[in-house]
Amino acid sequence: MQSTIKQLAQQDCDLLIVGGGINGVGIARDAAGRGLRVILCEQHDLAQHTSSASTKLIHGGLRYLEYYEFKLVRKALQERELLLRTAPHIMWPLRFVMPHDAGQRPAWMIRAGLFLYDHLARRAFLPASQGVSLRQHVAGGPLKGDFGKGFVYSDGWVDDARLVVLNALDASERGANILTRTRCAAVRQEGQGWHATLESEQHGRIEVKARAIVNAAGPWTAQFANAASGVSNTHGLRLIKGSHIIVPRLFDHPYAYIFQNQDKRIIFAIPYQDEFTLIGTTDLEYTGAPGKVTISDGEVSYLCEVANRYFTKQIAPGDVVWTYSGVRPLLDDSAQNASAVTRDYLLECDPNTAPFLNIWGGKITTYRKLSEEALAMLQPRLGGDAPDWTASAPLPGGDLQQAGALVENIDFERFAQQLHAQYPWLPGKLAQRYARCYGTRARRMLGTAKNMTDLGEELTPGVYEQEARYLFEVEWARCAEDILWRRTKCGLYCQPRHVARLEEWIKQMSIPEMST
Repeated sequence: MQSTIKQLAQQDCDLLIVGGGINGVGIARDAAGRGLRVILCEQHDLAQHTSSASTKLIHGGLRYLEYYEFKLVRKALQERELLLRTAPHIMWPLRFVMPHDAGQRPAWMIRAGLFLYDHLARRAFLPASQGVSLRQHVAGGPLKGDFGKGFVYSDGWVDDARLVVLNALDASERGANILTRTRCAAVRQEGQGWHATLESEQHGRIEVKARAIVNAAGPWTAQFANAASGVSNTHGLRLIKGSHIIVPRLFDHPYAYIFQNQDKRIIFAIPYQDEFTLIGTTDLEYTGAPGKVTISDGEVSYLCEVANRYFTKQIAPGDVVWTYSGVRPLLDDSAQNASAVTRDYLLECDPNTAPFLNIWGGKITTYRKLSEEALAMLQPRLGGDAPDWTASAPLPGGDLQQAGALVENIDFERFAQQLHAQYPWLPGKLAQRYARCYGTRARRMLGTAKNMTDLGEELTPGVYEQEARYLFEVEWARCAEDILWRRTKCGLYCQPRHVARLEEWIKQMSIPEMST
């Protein structure tokens, strides 16, 4: 059901969520599924900042054991298993190889840490860790001969930006109003609730009354909290810049690598989009504008140097085909080293005012649990008692075996084969990408198409009108960047002329009035 902006402005809502990153959309989904009236506003695109700039991992955080973050690691490991079942098209198991040399911790210490990592939480899909000889293991081939011994352990991969979009989509289908490119310009308390002024690129000023507000503004959380309360917040964020580089594929096997550099930082090298390798991340204090973060030449050189220490195939800054950077809003725990700052989160809600919940910190892997805890704090004050539900509900497209059900066994390849068999006229690579991006929703995206002609013009390499229209009408895409870098990663194959053609096509589209 479509609502008009006029109707929206005249309606009250139970929950106004500010921020369209993973925490904001996760809370919106959970709340909408409990029957609460939800409005989410995001000043830019969904996942435009921190939530699309991660290392793309669903993981417990092996290195956090070094800082005695046992509670956080256990919680993340428990969520890792659950998330792999909710959206197996955009999340899947990944085995990591850790080369060992004499300059690192003793092998027995690493083995003990991996044993703890294996057993802090139950594993349903992921095999246990093991020691390997890199001179015999396939993952040893691309490495320099100095590394003869290593360890292999399990974690998971995620398409982070699509995870955000799928949560927003599920929230929308359960009744939430998702307003992208809409800034929360001001809030003021009115009695037992809040009055908010939203400024939309498309619709201008919107006045909204909300019984409660969730501040999930990521790097802007402290700024928004201060503006709303008029006083400095009691908790702070440390903004940590993380940058990644993408280079042509450095190895031809399905394993990822975790490297410990001589400065004790952890760097990952991960298979990326079949033809590339993702290398990252850096951890640097950041004091600039969160929306304008970019990688520095020094960071590019640093990541190349770490990779060159391990791989026989050497890379230079000129080999980098794409970079991305983001600002992680981490809970300030006074750690001196940026890499040591906690990845845990804190939920803060003043019991003496109308409900205003600040989200401090967090990480992608624990977003669903954070959302549950947020609703546990808010729901009693809003008069509801609906039970937790997201642990047993797949995300859109994730019900690969049966509609509406979590997968019992992760068998994505079987699903991909079935989808291709249903659309045999699709090129194999394109069918695989559709299966990965959309899961069971690929059929909805393809609609009544019966051949390649029905998909329309190929606007950019691999992106046809049919898909672009779906992303525009259903998934809040509004520009070429939204489509090429967050809804897909097809930007890796584009030339400037392709981007210009896509933008020209988008200008001809009429923007849907609102998604609900």
